[in-house]
Amino acid sequence: MPMFRIGSLPNVQLDNGVPFLHGKCWQDIFDAIRQARRLIYITGWSVWHKVTLVRDGEQHPGVTLGDLLRSKSQEGVRVLLLVWDDPTSRNVLGYKTDGIMATHDEETRRFFKNSSVQVLLCPRIAGKRHSWVKQREVETIYTHHQKTVIVDADAGNNRRKIIAFVGGLDLCDGRYDTPDHSLFRTLQTVHKDDYHNPTFTGSVANCQREPWHDMHSRNRWIDRIPDIIGVFDTPSISEDDPEAWHVQIFRSIDSNSVKDFPKDPKDATKTNLMCGKNVLIDMSIHTAYVKAIRAAQHFIYIENQYFIGSSYNWSSYNDLGANNLIPMEIALKIANKIRAHERFAAYIIVPMWPEGVPTGAATQRILFWQHKTMQMMYETIYKALVEVGLEDAFSPQDFLNFFCLGNREAVDEFNSSGVPSPSNSHTPQALSQKSRRFMIYVHSKGMIVDDEYVILGSANINQRSMDGTRDTEIAMGAYQPQHTWARKQCNPLGQIHGYRMSLWAEHTGVIEDIFTEPESLECVRRIRTMGEMNWKQFAAEEVSEMRGHLLKYPVEVDRKGKENLTI
Repeated sequence: MPMFRIGSLPNVQLDNGVPFLHGKCWQDIFDAIRQARRLIYITGWSVWHKVTLVRDGEQHPGVTLGDLLRSKSQEGVRVLLLVWDDPTSRNVLGYKTDGIMATHDEETRRFFKNSSVQVLLCPRIAGKRHSWVKQREVETIYTHHQKTVIVDADAGNNRRKIIAFVGGLDLCDGRYDTPDHSLFRTLQTVHKDDYHNPTFTGSVANCQREPWHDMHSRNRWIDRIPDIIGVFDTPSISEDDPEAWHVQIFRSIDSNSVKDFPKDPKDATKTNLMCGKNVLIDMSIHTAYVKAIRAAQHFIYIENQYFIGSSYNWSSYNDLGANNLIPMEIALKIANKIRAHERFAAYIIVPMWPEGVPTGAATQRILFWQHKTMQMMYETIYKALVEVGLEDAFSPQDFLNFFCLGNREAVDEFNSSGVPSPSNSHTPQALSQKSRRFMIYVHSKGMIVDDEYVILGSANINQRSMDGTRDTEIAMGAYQPQHTWARKQCNPLGQIHGYRMSLWAEHTGVIEDIFTEPESLECVRRIRTMGEMNWKQFAAEEVSEMRGHLLKYPVEVDRKGKENLTI
């Protein structure tokens, strides 16, 4: 089960010298769709028919997703799209509105209208038993946030199998990127017709694009469509096979948006469902995160678009209702390890700011809640250090660190795009062009634990995604039984280790031996130093090309765990 990002990266060695194969997510999704013979099922928060999946200029140049799907449907492949219906986008009697979120839902439906591709725009609705106010709240505020591509694939011997892509990537504009995360260099090539940067309002001529970073996975399933290939027809993979996987699917969804939940609430607990008011709730993504954190023994690595939760333990605003347990579970895990005098480290990467105008009220509100979450975690860790008398020997950042990603491009003979004109030199656009820097937007939704367990999906670490009655989500959790600490009695070097090392190589621009011991104090301090050095280069007056993209999150944390903003 390969895990995917985009582009070419350094070699990463796994057990027995086997090289880790870096996936090419967009290329692999394109190939899977192109090779489908029976079915193509796509779900998405946004699916845009104009997006081009392959942009290397060599194979299938300019083929859009819409053209590809329409072509496959003409071959007799059943093509179904289940897309969130944004209530703010409308096409009534020729009057069109794009919608606040610009998901292109109406545009995509119109494109496939007279084809055999079936498109269903599905609103997020509350049950009929809920009050009128509750129904309007759910329909207006919450979404179907799942992102999957399911196709049939060649299984050999004239049989077909099912392949599913699950993760954080929407098949829409602004998402395509490579590990280079270029700002200006691809504006007239790869991203010529795919410019995306919602930070700027007004003219964006010569402005840098917003680079995009995401995480995705590919899974092979054998028991969902038995008429294609049944469980007993599939060659079994032995538990002793080094490439064997155990995979489980998790959801955030309620009985208003899914079929086949038990009719009787008494049966809910048998299927691990929660009982809410007039609704049954699947919160298994939240449960999976919590259980994985509690089982962690060495380190946790998280990339997520948001990191807000455990508000019940904030010093103020603790009635906000962002009560998911994930931040507090991480803090308590570290605190317990400190009390046991054992090493543990948590690395968390988030965007520099939520997508949009940084000074906007909504953006500032999210940043404030994220600050409250981080502050609570650092204070919990500091209290544990005090309890065991180690507050002078260690700081909270010796155990927990937050990072973001950013890039900077110098002007050269091949890269003169974005040089600002003398007029309007004080606009955000002109100032940004002058500095030639921008954050890399972290849209990932994943966690790696001890290099032996991974969760990837569509769920953010906030209440919207984890609640089960708000945004609907899907995720997968997986491990390789031959590559665990229990089996190896040392750091496992399976595919999950390779995936983390690949991510770290992309973010830091290097691979160092110390990266294989992420729980060690030496590794924590090395990664933090890299982030601090990169931040200085990113923030400096002089423009210079950046090798690594990993930046310290712009807050100062003192030895008592108190935070202060640095920008």
